[in-house]
Amino acid sequence: MTVGIVVITRDRRDQLLATLDQLTALPTRPPVVVCDNASSDGTAEAVRARHPGVRVLCMPRNEGAVARNHGAAALDTPYVAFSDDDTWWARGSLAAAADLLDAHPRIAAVTARILVHDLAHPQADPYEDPIVPELRDSPIPTPDGLHLPGPALGSILAGASVLRLDAFRAAGGFSPRLWLGGEEELLSADLASAGWWLVYADALTVHHRPSPARDPHLRRRHGIRNTLWFTWLRRPAGSALRRTMYLAATVPRDGTSLRAFAEAAAGMPWVLRERRALPPAVERRLRLLGAPQRASRARRYVG
Repeated sequence: MTVGIVVITRDRRDQLLATLDQLTALPTRPPVVVCDNASSDGTAEAVRARHPGVRVLCMPRNEGAVARNHGAAALDTPYVAFSDDDTWWARGSLAAAADLLDAHPRIAAVTARILVHDLAHPQADPYEDPIVPELRDSPIPTPDGLHLPGPALGSILAGASVLRLDAFRAAGGFSPRLWLGGEEELLSADLASAGWWLVYADALTVHHRPSPARDPHLRRRHGIRNTLWFTWLRRPAGSALRRTMYLAATVPRDGTSLRAFAEAAAGMPWVLRERRALPPAVERRLRLLGAPQRASRARRYVG
């Protein structure tokens, strides 16, 4: 198998085990690496007992998305599929993703369609995640002379994408600064800056059964903070200022948002030191996403 799977988790033992039941049942038997972010619920022991063929990496502390970097380093496959502990790949999707990457050497990542399973109605059919129509209708044009197997994207979705491992490593993986929450945006921009393309592939499918074990306030705080950090790390001053003002005007007026802006401001010294503006061609692509993002039902900072 040319695709390995990296799963990050923390204190979601039972849901992770159910996800691994799905991943280890894939007929291609891809190698699976679980990166346990210092769980306190016996996750590592439970995985080793129920899925002895799965490799478990135990992080000494909660490293968030950065744990994926360790998982990717443990693979010797050319491609890596990222999964969360509440997402799993449909049969045939990993092989199809590998075929797409084999056939299109300028593509660094393919992102799949996401089907959501409702925990409250387990017998109901899964439905498309609200982000899917935005991916399918991405306004980013394909340059003349380049054939892409799907719409070009401005960013991957980490729990639903297969990446070329050498491109991922060359881009530096996920940033330790951002930790978790919108961490894909910076990696994706750096991949695009290096000349890679990111695409949506409607034929690929990831299933998502959202875990109830999450802190929506923490996720929103980190999402706002990381959006601001990415914006000032890579976007031109005018674009960065406009996006900052838009966020300030539209996020909920509460303590979570205030803390997010305060954390973003506290990080500005290192942001400005490490600032590197995107190439003009990549910036033009991201500008095209401004209006869809503002109208999005899936990208709202609520909770």
